Amino acid sequence: MRTTQAGLLGAAILGLLAGPVRAEKNLTAVLESEVVFFDPHSTTANITRTFGYLVYDTLFAMDGRGEIKPQMVRDWTVSPDKLTWTFTLRDGLKFHDGQPVTAADCVASLRRWGPKDALGRMLMAATRSLEARDAQTFVLTLKEPFPLVLETLGKPNALVPFILPARLANATEKLTEVDGSGPFVFQRDQWRSGDTMVLTRNPGYVPRAEPPDFLAGGKQVKIDTLTLKTMDNITGAAALHAGEIDYLQYVPFDLIDQMEKDKQIKVMSLGGLDMYQGNYRVNAAFPPFNDPAVRRVLWQIVDQEAVLQAIGIPEKYRLNTCLSFWMCGTPLETKAGSEVARYSLDAAREALKKTAYKGEPVIIMELGNSPTSLNAALVLVDAMKRVGFTVDEQTMDWGTLLQRRVKKEGWSVFAVYSNGADMSSPLTHFYASANCTDYPGWSCDSRITPLLKAFAQAETLGARKTIAADIQTLDYETVPSVMWGQFTVPTAYSTRLTGLIQSSFPMFWAVDKTEK
Repeated sequence: MRTTQAGLLGAAILGLLAGPVRAEKNLTAVLESEVVFFDPHSTTANITRTFGYLVYDTLFAMDGRGEIKPQMVRDWTVSPDKLTWTFTLRDGLKFHDGQPVTAADCVASLRRWGPKDALGRMLMAATRSLEARDAQTFVLTLKEPFPLVLETLGKPNALVPFILPARLANATEKLTEVDGSGPFVFQRDQWRSGDTMVLTRNPGYVPRAEPPDFLAGGKQVKIDTLTLKTMDNITGAAALHAGEIDYLQYVPFDLIDQMEKDKQIKVMSLGGLDMYQGNYRVNAAFPPFNDPAVRRVLWQIVDQEAVLQAIGIPEKYRLNTCLSFWMCGTPLETKAGSEVARYSLDAAREALKKTAYKGEPVIIMELGNSPTSLNAALVLVDAMKRVGFTVDEQTMDWGTLLQRRVKKEGWSVFAVYSNGADMSSPLTHFYASANCTDYPGWSCDSRITPLLKAFAQAETLGARKTIAADIQTLDYETVPSVMWGQFTVPTAYSTRLTGLIQSSFPMFWAVDKTEK
């Protein structure tokens, strides 16, 4: 008995000396949608990119000023002729399965990603060789100078060049296994499709020494568990008010005032590249929009201000009109070619009569669980009917739309909106950059392809602005998509969260959570 009491007393003293046990910190978030596709190189869906930044890592990353900084890379050199780029990885990088990240993994990942991405294809076309020199060093040798090497490797635009293990990067099929080297680990055994996804802090992650800055810097994870709940935004707003969740990526516009009055909630509203661009993506491979003359009619039936009002976006969160493919308020903003975008249903009705359109149904894929995209689509439906189009409305969720849009038949147009960081350049704009590639919508004009290459090789902003204007003029003529507005979608989160990076990208590696 005496020995037992002594042992208990010793354990108690050791416990006091060690200090109190820290309670686990769980952050619960509702993002724009459920993660449907896990393969980061398979889709441009924002939610897959968000998931990618949590579980994977990149060689370089963009900071809050738009500058490209090293991330997985420790240092690099460039030969005087700018043709040989040598990269060395940081020490301590490991995948979630415990295996070290090697140069061979980076090479395999870039070779897998490059052919699928618009900017990646340009880099690969300029590449003579890409080889691992040793476990931590790989060498990119170019056939001709490519000024945007670092911008390409560090771009935040989907498809992001996330680094995978070579065993996965060399696979030919779409990936379902998740094994990254990022700050969070996906717990597949706790995943409940349609309900819950659980990510935990990666204990083996070695962050950079710099403070976090947008997607760059040290990704110091301060929470233990990140739980992603699947629910619509209205339900999410109610859950945030009740303290059941901590973060809501998209606040319903009609609930903004209510959120702003709640002292337990902060509302994040950002401008510039953190705004969104809405587009009607057109299928140029399927009648009737395989005829560019029919596509051009769309410019005359879209009134951006009316669309944004119909969605319910408050005036302080929108631009009533933006005619620039490359976003307004950005370095490449231009109105080149936009003379055709003059709203007039009467003019559109007459223009449609002059085309070869014979009443074929326009199949509009409508996102029933996204009020923003759905309302934008409904405005288009009304205008199309009024000018003489036959319209077939088909409602679905985002996962179904992603599956449907990869087929060249069976759909004509859908409404979608994308982050400004994606849409601010001809090389990253989902629909302009995909010219003459196998990307849903399949718009193609042979005059645009050399201009995209010239833009990538231009050395100055002035030269890029001129080329961007030329590309936009052709895009207004060929109509890969029609913009329906530029706007902000506020994010709301609990005041218990501190250190949250102020960005439209959901990032949780710097955030901490205080006790009630």
